[in-house]
Amino acid sequence: MPRFTAVPALPPAGLEPAQYRLLAAMKENVELLTGTRGELDGASQAITRDAVSIPAAAAQFTSLSARGSGYTINGVQLVSLSDYQNLLRDVQNLAADVNTLRTALNALLQQLGR
Repeated sequence: MPRFTAVPALPPAGLEPAQYRLLAAMKENVELLTGTRGELDGASQAITRDAVSIPAAAAQFTSLSARGSGYTINGVQLVSLSDYQNLLRDVQNLAADVNTLRTALNALLQQLGR
């Protein structure tokens, strides 16, 4: 949980009008970012590191094992059965990897409040 120190109230006297407006705006922005201003929807509140807890997604798809090998029979090019099986395995690994990344992205978006 983040810890923020309260911004003290501005002094009622001793500041030029421009200084007062600048400091008041900065105070308001800091309070909005820290969530201490009382904003009802919290839309301006910053997200801190401890609010996000998504583990790194493990890579399941690292390289292609299919090599495009095949045969030419009577002028027709055919893929080899072993290379076709490698390609199927590669596509399945890639689909699993995309699903893992999609799950991590959705969890991140949920934690970010989207």
